[in-house]
Amino acid sequence: MAGKKYRAAKEQIDRSRLYDYKEAIELIKNISFANFDESVEVSFVLNVDPRQADQNIRGAMVLPHGTGRTQRVLVITQGAKVDEALKAGANYAGGADMIEKIQKENWFDFDVIVATPDMMGQLGKLGKLLGPKGLMPNPKTGTVTMNVANAIEEIQKGKVGYRVDREGNINVMIGKKSFSNEALAENFKAIYDQMLKVKPATVKGTYMKSVTMSTTMGPGVKIATL
Repeated sequence: MAGKKYRAAKEQIDRSRLYDYKEAIELIKNISFANFDESVEVSFVLNVDPRQADQNIRGAMVLPHGTGRTQRVLVITQGAKVDEALKAGANYAGGADMIEKIQKENWFDFDVIVATPDMMGQLGKLGKLLGPKGLMPNPKTGTVTMNVANAIEEIQKGKVGYRVDREGNINVMIGKKSFSNEALAENFKAIYDQMLKVKPATVKGTYMKSVTMSTTMGPGVKIATL
């Protein structure tokens, strides 16, 4: 049944054209067929070579209207910082005990890890477990910091991480289908501007090969670059 619905939705997209991003938002909402509040995602295909250090794009930003998703935060720290993290709204906080729990129990009841720099040596031992899941804290995304309260606040406000994959793609969630068109448009413009801002100086030719927007279950709509 979903296959038929997907094909019917796809037929409503004009494949011969690139849509204005505001038009695309309206379209993906209109053709949405899922009976839950889908995420709205944007995919950037970039002309970058992630094997080059300066073209391995990675970072994070707070979207103007957040993502609509609640993030469970684990803070890896020690001493007084544990209480500071819990008071700031972390779901879990601790040091070696938390690292051991992940290692021995294969525990992953969290979405983001924030760590203080003094704990990265111990946490680094879990690289093979955390790396493939995209959970290893990184200074570029603001998740390795002494200011844990600020990091937690930003995550709860709707901070999104972005990272280029081996093929030069970046996929980012910009909200939920239930968001207003204006909120989704502002979130899209914010991440789009950020992608331009982090364009490596060494990139030659067209930087953005394509930009596509879709809902979780729906087909993608190609967007005209601004």
